[in-house]
Amino acid sequence: MKPLVIAIDGPAASGKSSTARLVARALGFLHIDTGAMYRAVTFKVLRSGVDPTDEAAVVDVARATKVALVQSPQGIRVFLDDKDVTSEVRAPDVTRTVSSVSSYPGVREVMVRLQRSLAAKGGVVLEGRDIGTVVLPSADLKIFMIANVTERARRRKRDLASAGIEAEEDALVREIAERDHRDATRAASPMKKADDAVEVDTSNLTIEEQVDFIVKKARAVSRRRS
Repeated sequence: MKPLVIAIDGPAASGKSSTARLVARALGFLHIDTGAMYRAVTFKVLRSGVDPTDEAAVVDVARATKVALVQSPQGIRVFLDDKDVTSEVRAPDVTRTVSSVSSYPGVREVMVRLQRSLAAKGGVVLEGRDIGTVVLPSADLKIFMIANVTERARRRKRDLASAGIEAEEDALVREIAERDHRDATRAASPMKKADDAVEVDTSNLTIEEQVDFIVKKARAVSRRRS
């Protein structure tokens, strides 16, 4: 199969991460979780005592940070300055702050440069919020995943519970809605559907159905370009 570049974008808890990971596995491609990269920078900002509202200081942290994604049998492992922080970057305070940190143009410049280098040879599935519009506008296949906010809050609550973290669903609905607004209205690389992206509403789809749909799309693209 042709080593395609597949971009999967969408809002928080729309199913991007699980779907992208399984699509990559089905196709034998590398899965690149760009959101985890921004989370790693955010984690370092918070643990370093840097004020996340101080844009210049945050950008300095990003420029001095080494972020790496390593494939493992359990999925992508996130390394920050050579330390595995896969679990730490999912902490609630990181989740609350990552949207602000990732909105800074200087931070995005650093991360986008790294993301493009990882995708240069193809055979990759990148997930994020601006992959198809900014990072890789010439991607071979673009998917934009959506789901209603109530379903997304249920998913987030379930994920947090599996990590031993309790959360109220109503609070998660508000948090996700606020995150959507910030991501869609930020000045640098706002989240939006690319004109040539295929929209997939995952509200009532199983993960298997989501993966099967995208894998079939990818194989069809590969056949047309062979």
